[in-house]
Order: sequence, then structure tokens, then C-alpha cells
Amino acid sequence: MNYKKVKSKIKAYHNDGKTIEAAEWLLKMFDIQDHNLKGFALREKAEPNYILLTAEGDFGEQQIIRIPENIFQFSLPLVLTLITHEMVHVRQKSRKPYIEDRLEREWQAYYEMLFHKIFPNYLEVSNFHKRFFAKKAFDYYRRMGEGSELQLKYADQKKEMEDLIASLG
Repeated sequence: MNYKKVKSKIKAYHNDGKTIEAAEWLLKMFDIQDHNLKGFALREKAEPNYILLTAEGDFGEQQIIRIPENIFQFSLPLVLTLITHEMVHVRQKSRKPYIEDRLEREWQAYYEMLFHKIFPNYLEVSNFHKRFFAKKAFDYYRRMGEGSELQLKYADQKKEMEDLIASLG
């Protein structure tokens, strides 16, 4: 299905107040599914400069992704990328070996937002958003601790991310 048709379908769901159905359909369309996703739940509306999504649930259990009720008012590539971030968290928290360290979970999720290694079907986000996601990832990387085991583990990915950002100009 082409982008215009996907966008039209999502808009129709959104206009009918079917935000959860739209999110479920989007996962199917882009093959970003996981049997450990219990489903979606709604949260308060997002603001133009702050869109909060969360993956919620105990380690080893199915997870729920909580999304803003107005999520589909935002750019579709951005929305898909944000949901993908949460789907990484679903995997991290529901499959062994669990990723218990929050800094590592966030690093992995932001890396996926930029490189699409786990979920290769995606829509390209703007360079602005790529820089924003990389900045967030670097914040988590710094918080891992200078020269820490985690920083060493992700040093190659950090270099990849630096190269990507440099290539954006």
C-alpha cells in the first residue's frame, strides 16, 4: 500500500475516533508486531512539542503501549517511529534476557528509531527528528558513565550514530 493510502486510512480511523484501531492497523501494515504486546491504551492528549508514549507492564509479562488520544494529528512517519520505539521496549521487557537497565533500554530504542535493524519497515522521519533522536540517545549514552561497560558495549553503535548525524549536514 502506498503512503497516500496509508495516510488516508489512518485519517479515516482518526476521524472516527478509532485511535487504538488505527495504531493496531499501523503495526500490521508495517509488520511491527509482537505477541508480547497486549494492546494499546489511551492517555492524555499530546502537545505539539511533547508526545509521550510508554510501554507498561512487568518484566516477563505482556506489555501495553499507552498512546495519546490525539497521536494521529502528528506526522505519520514520526508516529510510526515513536510506536517502534515502544515496541522495542515491549521486546526488552517481555523476552529473556530482559534489559533491566533503563539507560540501555533507551539507547537500544533510540538506535532502532534511526537504523531500523529490528523493524525494517518504516517511514523516513525528517532530519530534524533524526538529530533530536540522536541527541536523546547520546544523553542516555553519557549517563551510562564514562568508559563504563555499557558505553564500551555500544561504542560501535555510537560511532554509527555520529556518522549518520554528520552526514545530515
